[in-house]
Amino acid sequence: MNKDTLTGLILMGVLLVAYTWWTQPSQEEIETYKRQQDSIAAVQRDVEVKAQMAEAERKAKAEVAARGDSSALFFQALNGEEKDIVLKNDKLELTFSTKGGTLTKAVILGFEDKDSAKNVTLFDGKDQQMNFMLAGKNDNIITKDLYFTPSNISDSTLTMTAPAQAGGSIVLNYELGRDYMLHFSLQANGLKGQFAPNYKQLDIQWNSHARQQERGFTFENRYATLTYKKKDGGTDYLSETSEDTKALDEERLDWVAFKNQFFSAVLISKDDFGPNGVLHSVPQEKGSGYLKNYEATLNTQFDPSGAKSSEFEMYIGPNDFRLIKDVEEQSRFGKELDLEQLVYLGWPLFRIINRWFTIYVFDWLTSFGFNMGIVLILITLLLKAITYPMVKKSYMSSAKMRVLKPKLDEATKQYDKPEDQMQKQQAMMQLYAQYGVSPLSGCLPMLIQMPIWIAMFNFVPNAIQLRRESFLWIDDLSTYDPIVEWGFNIWGIGDHLSLTCLLFCGANILYSYMTMRQQRDQMVGAQAEQMKMMQWMMYLMPLMFFFMFNDYSAGLNFYYFVSLFFSAAIMWILRKTTNDAKLLAILEARYEENKKNPKKASGLAARLEAMQKQAEELQRQRMNGYKK
Repeated sequence: MNKDTLTGLILMGVLLVAYTWWTQPSQEEIETYKRQQDSIAAVQRDVEVKAQMAEAERKAKAEVAARGDSSALFFQALNGEEKDIVLKNDKLELTFSTKGGTLTKAVILGFEDKDSAKNVTLFDGKDQQMNFMLAGKNDNIITKDLYFTPSNISDSTLTMTAPAQAGGSIVLNYELGRDYMLHFSLQANGLKGQFAPNYKQLDIQWNSHARQQERGFTFENRYATLTYKKKDGGTDYLSETSEDTKALDEERLDWVAFKNQFFSAVLISKDDFGPNGVLHSVPQEKGSGYLKNYEATLNTQFDPSGAKSSEFEMYIGPNDFRLIKDVEEQSRFGKELDLEQLVYLGWPLFRIINRWFTIYVFDWLTSFGFNMGIVLILITLLLKAITYPMVKKSYMSSAKMRVLKPKLDEATKQYDKPEDQMQKQQAMMQLYAQYGVSPLSGCLPMLIQMPIWIAMFNFVPNAIQLRRESFLWIDDLSTYDPIVEWGFNIWGIGDHLSLTCLLFCGANILYSYMTMRQQRDQMVGAQAEQMKMMQWMMYLMPLMFFFMFNDYSAGLNFYYFVSLFFSAAIMWILRKTTNDAKLLAILEARYEENKKNPKKASGLAARLEAMQKQAEELQRQRMNGYKK
């Protein structure tokens, strides 16, 4: 082996080692991969457990049928009569079946459904199923296959008992509270010897098809989510637009909610859910009558001795922020459940605005018995009144720039070459400073109003108080208000035209026109030309909003329409009441005063001036370099 060959092999080895080192995944990528594999493994485990349970159930039934004897642990409960028992109060009507011993139908009273029936059926037997499973030493106990004997029956209480051999039993106790809270427990009596010594887990399968309850499928589907709360943590939810699976791994949950836009069914565990559960959500097709197919595979603590029962609660009711907080106090588990998180109020900043301002104002105005459309108008007027001083200050800043435009044109006319733009900008800033004008203050109203707009974007679609509320031509403020419907879907538009959306887009065009005219009147030189190009983009925005908001609720579109209308009206009034000659005289007086007592620029103005000088010096150095 000659020297060149040896050198080549060494270099190849070095390159191979370097490439291996360079392409190895980072620690973060490794952890992400591990989490993905764990999630996949958890889903696979869930599939395997379901398959094993199904196979065990099939074998158990086959053996009992073949032998015709009573050797199965729950032989007595494998046959019986399926009957319905109803628990009812002023808010809920819940139906339980002796086949499976669990809740099969939930009707929320006092809320119309989309077909104008006086009550909302959240789910019934064909829509949802809850199944409890226990892995015994000889038999798997699957409650959905057992027939329970009802006892202790009243309007608010029910006991379901599945008898086992030698006097044992599985007992489900239910108690309906005064509002929307159902308390229940599962307890094994006389079955300790049927389980392994270290067995302490109750498996739960909960499936539900979320019914479409509102007229607008697309809009309602956007707010229907499988939501869950982590133990000692915040809430999260699966994707509302696509099929999604969440493997809980080592996470523990306080509750899982099958949520529609305005109603929810929430399963709460005293001893937490998890770990190693799986949550799954599948969006359904428009026209099917359903929004999502929800599935939760969960587990919790179980005491085979029967000394302690596995305790649960269910909230079945409207997604009403105040109501949920009140009902949550009826929970017996002593947990911070935070069920009000089911009412989505936006990201932290916008949630704060809605939580501590919008909800209080909304509650205050509705306490007077106003129509919800009037409430939206009054909220708009209140917000405009609060922001008016800042809006006026911003407008006056723009007006000052407008009346100074002739002087700016005169002072900067020598800077007409492209390479002179920096000097032109600096001269403009200097003149503004001499007249005491801040060109940045015109942005303030938009910065102030934008969080409010976004906060209302989150609040209005989740305000159940708007549901089925009519106003003027609008039948229901919580969904779209069609003036034309054609029965088939057009991409980007849908199957209808919403009048409030058209009004919102029209008001947006008007407000954009007035804003651009005001800005154009204060632009100098090339800025005015650039503004002419930008105005076409500004006119395209309302068109984009039309495609976005045609499916949105009439209440939200109406609020935006009223808000923009009053914004345009305020701008028009300020323009009509501003005396340009008087304003210019005030600025001239300030200019003369500043000439006698010049003030050194400070704050943002000083930083801008320094940046401009630095940029000018850099440009001068480059020009000198080119000349050399």
